[in-house]
Amino acid sequence: MTYSCIIADDSAIERDKLEILLRKIERIHIVAVCANGIEVSNWLSKQPVDIVFSDIDMPELSGIGLLKSLKQPPVFIFFTGHSEYAVESFELDVVDFLIKPVTFERLVKAANKAIEYLDLKKNNTAAQVISADNGEVPLNISDSYFFIKDTPGLIKVKFEEVVYIESMGNFASIHTLKGKKHVALATLKKFESILPVSVFTRTHKQYMINHHHIVNISTQDVLLEGGHTIPVSLSHRQALLDKVVNKKLITRFQENE
Repeated sequence: MTYSCIIADDSAIERDKLEILLRKIERIHIVAVCANGIEVSNWLSKQPVDIVFSDIDMPELSGIGLLKSLKQPPVFIFFTGHSEYAVESFELDVVDFLIKPVTFERLVKAANKAIEYLDLKKNNTAAQVISADNGEVPLNISDSYFFIKDTPGLIKVKFEEVVYIESMGNFASIHTLKGKKHVALATLKKFESILPVSVFTRTHKQYMINHHHIVNISTQDVLLEGGHTIPVSLSHRQALLDKVVNKKLITRFQENE
């Protein structure tokens, strides 16, 4: 099954480049190429599409302004030359955020992410998440695992194996140390309610991380083992520092005994 998409960018060169690259992806069908957010808005008022690949910094109506203006928006993938837009973009539940110049490899990754989400939404084939005790009560650190109820049976997922959990609307992707990914029919809010706060921390509207796998924390994101860079929103940054860093921080200056 193919999914329809719109391209939006005020630069003709960027529009042409993106169109050429997207036409190489079999399951993506381009129905319109627009020069600004207003053209996209006018198109969507007449005909819905599945995915919008949109620049952010456009005149009159920006990509972010376009997304905010839609009551039932399609899946959005943003791209821009300004990385400072990343946090706000993810707060709006965009599927992905690409920094220009966009490479084909990175574009394929973003497109596949959108396709996976749309497939799950259409077919509702994701696994169910249940607690270690087969209930809905919060788990303790002593439980050390949870179950995913999938078609073949129950899959046991250990806390220590989970690097991060990513929201995909009503679904969630559980990314593990071994590079495996489990997709579950559960919101990130559900994971937050059952997983122990001593291990897992919400860093963003779309992400929860296992803070035992943190490598580095910067102003806007956190680097995890395996090279995964996860955004940290302003609303979650202080809580992350308080829980994970401040009590274990070794400063340059030691107190005299």
